[in-house]
Amino acid sequence: MLEKELDNFKAFLQIEKSLSKNSIEAYMHDLELLQKFLDDENLNRQEKEKLYLNGSNNDSFILSKFIDYLNADYQEKYDRKISPRSQARIISGIRAFYKYLLMSDKIDTDPSKLLEMPNIGSKLPDFLSVEEIDQIEAAVDLSKPEGHRNRAIIETLYSCGLRVSELINLRITDLYFDLEFIKVTGKGNKERLVPVSNKLKSEIDWYIKSYRVHLDIKKEFENILFLNRRGRKLTRNMIFLIVKELAKEAGIQKNVSPHTFRHSFATHLVDGGADLRAVQEMLGHESITTTEIYTHLSKEYLKQTIIDYHPHSKMK
Repeated sequence: MLEKELDNFKAFLQIEKSLSKNSIEAYMHDLELLQKFLDDENLNRQEKEKLYLNGSNNDSFILSKFIDYLNADYQEKYDRKISPRSQARIISGIRAFYKYLLMSDKIDTDPSKLLEMPNIGSKLPDFLSVEEIDQIEAAVDLSKPEGHRNRAIIETLYSCGLRVSELINLRITDLYFDLEFIKVTGKGNKERLVPVSNKLKSEIDWYIKSYRVHLDIKKEFENILFLNRRGRKLTRNMIFLIVKELAKEAGIQKNVSPHTFRHSFATHLVDGGADLRAVQEMLGHESITTTEIYTHLSKEYLKQTIIDYHPHSKMK
């Protein structure tokens, strides 16, 4: 019974939620951790099924013990600490499963709703200045065959704020340069439109004419924009390697990843006064709360805002 519901939950995440393979594996890993804990507690199969499928509020106590287990016993047993952020993700995974059981009428009450999230703070994402992004683009060796491709990749990440998965799956038919936007397929196969700059159009045009047009493109990848020298789609790892190498060449000391350009895209828009709802739409965030993290404005920007707009700052 329990195995069947876990399989049904996995199918629900795949078909109805349209989650990526990595996201589904993370959810299932969270439930595996809970099952390992129940094994350690010596709960038999019947007791486990009662916990999962009865959904009694009394079972909240066992789930709370599981959180304590993550904090102390797991670390002692496996010599590995689970950070508060990871614990929060695990709790979210467990809650998602119970929410699915509730929605499927398998349980009447949800024992996971009483679980408290750990305090993970509000870690602000790293971002690059415009000058640092220019340095990284300048570090691209255009004498190499893949040079224009790599610079087009950096410019696309920064100008459009794409996730890595969105970048590597971007198609030629997603480019609407005459209308000055691209179509991006994000999480859950949700599509959004992102405006493009003249600079981005120029970089992609150069890449197509100087590199892509000369490739022996394999049959299933004819419509994929960014390709490797063998005419196949680039992998996530390859994008990470390209970014890391260019940041190193540019002498950037920060920990730069492809996602850093997405953070930079959002930060620079918000710093420049862009409407938060517009930024949310361009990033493909489901909730405005996720976008609000980019309201961390630089001290210089705040200072200049006071100078420019506060009436007393104009007084002599």
